Amino acid sequence: MKQKLLSILFVLALSPVVYAQQDSLQTTQHQLDIDEVVVTGSRIATDRRLLPMTISVLNRDQIESDNRPSLLPTLAEQVPGLFITSRGVMGYGVASGAAGGISVRGVGGSPTTGVMVLIDGHPQYMGLMGHPIADAYQSMIAERVEVVRGPASVLYGSNAMGGVINIITRQSKERGSHTDLRLSYGSYNTIEAEAANRTNLGRFSMTTTASYTRSDGHRENMDYEQIGGFARLGYDLGRNWELMGELNITHFNAANPGSISSPIIDNDSRITRGTSSIGIRNAHGALNLFHNWGVHRINDGYSPGDEPLDYRFRSEDAITGAMLYQSFSLIEGNRTMLGVDYRHYGGKALNRYQNGDPDKMVADKSLDNVAAYVDMQQQITKWLTLDAGVRMDYNSHIGTEWVPQGGISIQLPKNTQLKAMLSKGFRFPTIREMYMFPPQNPDLKPERIWNYELSLRQQVGNFSYGVSLFYIEGENMIQTLPVDGRMMNVNTGQIENLGTELEVTWRATEHLSLMANYSYLKMRHTVIAAPEHKLYGGITYTAGRWRLATDAQLIRGLATQLSPITRENFLLWNCDINYRLASYCQLYARGENLLAERYEVNAGYPMPRATVFAGVKLSF
Repeated sequence: MKQKLLSILFVLALSPVVYAQQDSLQTTQHQLDIDEVVVTGSRIATDRRLLPMTISVLNRDQIESDNRPSLLPTLAEQVPGLFITSRGVMGYGVASGAAGGISVRGVGGSPTTGVMVLIDGHPQYMGLMGHPIADAYQSMIAERVEVVRGPASVLYGSNAMGGVINIITRQSKERGSHTDLRLSYGSYNTIEAEAANRTNLGRFSMTTTASYTRSDGHRENMDYEQIGGFARLGYDLGRNWELMGELNITHFNAANPGSISSPIIDNDSRITRGTSSIGIRNAHGALNLFHNWGVHRINDGYSPGDEPLDYRFRSEDAITGAMLYQSFSLIEGNRTMLGVDYRHYGGKALNRYQNGDPDKMVADKSLDNVAAYVDMQQQITKWLTLDAGVRMDYNSHIGTEWVPQGGISIQLPKNTQLKAMLSKGFRFPTIREMYMFPPQNPDLKPERIWNYELSLRQQVGNFSYGVSLFYIEGENMIQTLPVDGRMMNVNTGQIENLGTELEVTWRATEHLSLMANYSYLKMRHTVIAAPEHKLYGGITYTAGRWRLATDAQLIRGLATQLSPITRENFLLWNCDINYRLASYCQLYARGENLLAERYEVNAGYPMPRATVFAGVKLSF
C-alpha cells in the first residue's frame, strides 16, 4: 500500500500541471520572511511552508542567549523529539562511557549512526565508526541550525535515516569588521573562552573563530580540555555566484572515570578532528569538495587491581567527497533538483604496544559511495504543493539502495499549513560493524525504516504553534547477538515507533516571550536514550539593560539500560541573567539544575547537581 501511495505522489509531481498558478514559486520566495526560508529540506533556500517534512530552526539569537560553548544542549531542549545523552559538566568523550548520542523520534543508535550531522551541508562522521563526534560542534561557529525531524535520505543518503542536524556557519553580511569575545568561569573550575571576528570588504568576506574550554569535572578523573578554530572565506564573483572555503579544527582531551559500579583507571582520550571544504555556488545549486579527517589516541584504561594495558589504541580516518546539485524550473510553479554525491571513507586502526612489540592492526579498510537523486516540488494551485523524490545510492561493498519519498503541503486560511509525508530512511552498515572487533560481520545489510507523518502549523500575529503525528516502522536493524557460540552483528532488529510533537512560541509583549515544546514517543521495542515524554518550557523577559530567562525540562520514561530495563525521570530548572553594562559589554550568569536533581542519562554516570557560571561578553 505504501509503495502505491508513493507512486501516485511521484507521478503527480512529475506531470505537467495545467493548473499551475500565475505567481511562480520563485516569486513567492522573494516575499518571504527570512525565518520561513530553510535550506536543509531541499539544499537550496526554500519556503519552509511548502516543504512536506517537519523542520525546526534555531537562529543566532537563540544560540547566543544560551551562553553555552556546545550547540547540543540547546538543541536537546528546543527541538521536540530530539534527545542527546550527556555525562558531565563539559565534554561528551568517545569510546567506552562516551555520551553525545543523538536520537530523533527514537532513531539514532548507540553510537549515533542513524542521524546525520552536517556543517553547511557537508556530512560529519568518523570514517571508521560512522558516527558524529559530539565535541566538535561549537556554538561559536553557528549562525543557525536546522533540524529535519524524520528521514532525509533522499537528499543526504546513508545515516540520515532518522533525521538531519545542519549547522549553518556564520557569515559577515555587513561591511566592516565585527569582533565578539566571551569569557566565563564556573563550577568545578570550568573555563569557557571564545572569540569571533567577521570581516566584510565588499566582495571578500571572512569569518574566524577560536575557542578554549576546560573543566575538572564533577567526579574525580573526569577532566576535560578542548581548543578549536574555524575559518570561512568567501568571494563574490558577481551575478549571484560565490566562491567559498572553510576550515574547522578541534582537539580535545577527555578522561573517563568509568561508571560508579565499574570504575576505570587511566581511560584517557586525545582526539583531533578537522574538516575542510571548497566550493562554488549560486542561488540554485553548488559544487562542493570536502575532506574530513581525524586522529584518535585512546588509553582504554584498566580496572582497580588489574595491570595497566600494555598497548594504546590509535586510529586515523578520513572522508573525502564531492557534491554537485542544481535546481531549475520545468514549468510554472515547479522546482526540480538534480544532484550527485560521492564519498570515499575509511581509515586504519591499530593497537600500539608500549614495550616495542609490533603494532597489531585492528582494521585497514576504505569504502566508496556514489549516489544520484532527483527531488521535485510542484505548486498545483496557490494552496496545494506536491513534493516527490527518489535516490539511487551505491555502496562499493553492499550494493544499491533505492530511496523514495513523497508529500503534500496545503496552505489553509489564516497562515496555516497542513502537511503529509511518506518517506524512507536507510543507513549502510559501518566499517566498525562489518570489519572491526569480535562482533564484526561483513555480510550485514542496510537498515531501513518507513516514516508516515502528518503535521499542522499556524502563525497568528506573534503566536505560532505546530503539531506533528508520526508512525515509524523499520527492519534489518543491526543488533549484537550470539551466533554459533560467539557474539555477532546481525540484521534481526525491528523498530515500531508512534508519537506526537508540539511546538508553541508567543511574543506576549515587547518585553515578554514564551516558548514550549513537548514530544511523546511510544516504542514497541525499547531503545536507550529515547524518552517517552519530553517537555520543555521557557520564559524570557527584557527590561532596559536587563534580560532574565528561565526554563525547565521534564524527562520521563528515559531508558538508560535494557537488561534489566532501567528508566529515569527528572526535572531540570535553569536560569540566565544578562546585564548590558555598555553598548559593547554584557555581564551574565547561568545556573543549571538549580533544583539539584539526582539523575543519570548514561547508566552509571550520575550527572552534576546544581552548577553556576558567570562571565562577560564584549562586542566591538
